[in-house]
Amino acid sequence: MTLEDFVNFITKNTGTIMEYSGNHFTLVLTTVLISLVIWVPAGLLLTKSDKWAARVLVLANTIFCIPSLSMFAILVAIPFFGLGRKSALFALVLYAMMPLIRSVYDGVKNVDRNVIEAARGMGMSSGRIMREILLPLGIPIIFAGFRITVVMTTGIAAIATYIGERNLGRFISEGLVRSNTPMMVTGALIISIIAVGLDTILGGIEKLIVPRGLRLNR
Repeated sequence: MTLEDFVNFITKNTGTIMEYSGNHFTLVLTTVLISLVIWVPAGLLLTKSDKWAARVLVLANTIFCIPSLSMFAILVAIPFFGLGRKSALFALVLYAMMPLIRSVYDGVKNVDRNVIEAARGMGMSSGRIMREILLPLGIPIIFAGFRITVVMTTGIAAIATYIGERNLGRFISEGLVRSNTPMMVTGALIISIIAVGLDTILGGIEKLIVPRGLRLNR
């Protein structure tokens, strides 16, 4: 493949590239929003019970280990989901379970117990301790898990093309079938750009909301 081949492909397929990029981005964004609404509260609830936390984390790890193509194939076989975005969204939300719940649980649990006891000694309620101490001190780990989730979802979303999603993964799958290198490179490159771009944006947000002394070294 030459640079000219690559440029020619992009020039001739600009409309399709925009369509697939938009579909890919909206799938990732929707997945992340749904996952935050479900898994962050779930992670906070699990900090109340180590017994249940162990069970749920085992389940989350098990789901995370299922190959993405197999997960999509299983969901497609279920009448309610079938081909398309429903199956893709459900699978991606399940994959987001592990990094989000784990980061929320670890972030809260890693807060120094002496700080919590001191807060209780001052008469602070459990809810206030969670809002004013546990979440602020645990936010570096929680945010790190969030960033991992976003990047991971951007990559796995490409596999959803095999169940009818018209996203950037289609360039890769069809490029393999046609032995079309510019097509494959275009899909992979734009997916990488989206992942890096989102991670960079989140990195900037992290610097704004996480105090310098609490940031994780990367």
